[in-house]
Amino acid sequence: MEASELIRRVRRVELRARGLSNQIFSGEYHSAFKGRGMAFSENRAYQHGDEIRTIDWNVTARMRTPYVKVFEEERELTAMLLIDVSASGVLGSRMRSKRELAAELAAVLAFSAGQNNDKIGALLFSDRVERFIPPKKGRSHILRIVREVIDLEPQGQGTNINLALEHFGRVMKKRTIAFLISDLQDAGFSETLKRTARKHDLVALQLVDDIERKAARLGWIATSDPESGAAAFVDSSSTRWRKRFEAASSRYQSELEDLMKRSGVDHTVLNTGQPYVQPLMQLFDRRG
Repeated sequence: MEASELIRRVRRVELRARGLSNQIFSGEYHSAFKGRGMAFSENRAYQHGDEIRTIDWNVTARMRTPYVKVFEEERELTAMLLIDVSASGVLGSRMRSKRELAAELAAVLAFSAGQNNDKIGALLFSDRVERFIPPKKGRSHILRIVREVIDLEPQGQGTNINLALEHFGRVMKKRTIAFLISDLQDAGFSETLKRTARKHDLVALQLVDDIERKAARLGWIATSDPESGAAAFVDSSSTRWRKRFEAASSRYQSELEDLMKRSGVDHTVLNTGQPYVQPLMQLFDRRG
């Protein structure tokens, strides 16, 4: 992509994301992702009504008068965007492709995290780790993440969620908010998903397109899997074929949602052909 076109696309995404973050998401993000711990702030002299368990016995012995520990909520958090940039991201039958939706979501979440004074980083993956961007603050850092999502030409074609989660677990030792932004078209990652969710605050944003869920009547069509390259001719007018196709899609979605519940992962579905504000707000509300 030419530099001028890339700048225009990044700027469009930034303007939309900052508007949504300022007007809608910042408060909901703050409520949904509160500091999970209490950090020591200071010692002060004991006052009537203080809990005995807050007494700092070492300071009390040194000062020969009771002192207590004062704590405050840890507000600064770290958020990571785990973004699927595999070949299936090119799919988009209506408003936008999955890759374009992923870029918008990354920007909205990053600016919301920035307003929450959180650090934000990104891990872009296909069937390999394509790019790791360590967490930092600032507008230029956020725009770097957006540029990478829009412009990166991945080396891999497939999807390996297991590998992405394992790499994330190795590089992020402390508890982190992690957004897995993917169509989740993969298998064999259930155990790593559960393990990651136990240590981190993991949220799955599943990107879907209508063409994957409901087959259109177009007669004989050539189909191909953008990740594996497998190709076939199918009769999309066949009622039997369409029922099998839609049943398989429904079965996979049901199994996926069950996995997310069993793993303790907050999960929502975002459609490329529909606005994402409401489902994202509902996700935040459930957590708030």
